[in-house]
Amino acid sequence: MNEYVGTVMKNQNINIHALEGIPEIQSGDDLGNIIIAGLKKNGSIVKNGDVFVIAQKIISKAEGRVVDLDSVNPSELAKTLSVGHRRDPRHTELILRESKRIVRMERGIIISETHHGFKCANAGIDASNVPGATHVALLPIDPDYSARIIRTLIQEKYGVNVGIIISDTFGRPWRSAAVNVAIGVAGLNPIISYVGGSDEYGNKLHTSEINVADELASAAELVTGKLDGKPVAVIQGFPIEIMENASIRMLIRDPEKDLFR
Repeated sequence: MNEYVGTVMKNQNINIHALEGIPEIQSGDDLGNIIIAGLKKNGSIVKNGDVFVIAQKIISKAEGRVVDLDSVNPSELAKTLSVGHRRDPRHTELILRESKRIVRMERGIIISETHHGFKCANAGIDASNVPGATHVALLPIDPDYSARIIRTLIQEKYGVNVGIIISDTFGRPWRSAAVNVAIGVAGLNPIISYVGGSDEYGNKLHTSEINVADELASAAELVTGKLDGKPVAVIQGFPIEIMENASIRMLIRDPEKDLFR
């Protein structure tokens, strides 16, 4: 079992382990009950405050968000944008469809803003961990809703409060390589605010907020890996704040505060 044990604030220990035995997910699968079956097989004890981090790819597969490029008819714009960049115009067409706006295009790289409000490469569309030479996965239509459905099933089964994070791999401006971040949440406040507090030297904190949803998503990737076929991690011992109306929209910066638009 992949496992990571670390220490977080106030000397509380956390345990992160990958859930073994999740099968290949097909369109229409009941993902919540598949995870519950995996918990039973692993002999897992679900505790109050546990956080489940679930890879976006299996959400997209279960929700039928896998597309065969052979079924896509690219527009003239998609064909034009693909010329000279070794980019499949059918892939480009899907990026255009899944984007609210194009943020930047250069050297064949497309950074777009999705309909969710995410700024990412290729509208989050990719072919990794998707069977079929011409198949790609789109992001879930509403990752928060996907997270809430799974949370409801787990809570009804075990009678405890849990948090759900849907994670995906995003690049970041000014940093090499990528990290896993949250693209959907349910049941936990994704932000810890220190505003109004003081540090040990008496300095008042005015703007300090920590995106714990992204931090937990990144930590979970340490045990799930990209190529290990373990798309679900369970985090125990982290002191989450239960929030029934949590939404990924809380983590999307308001346009008027975005200095880089």
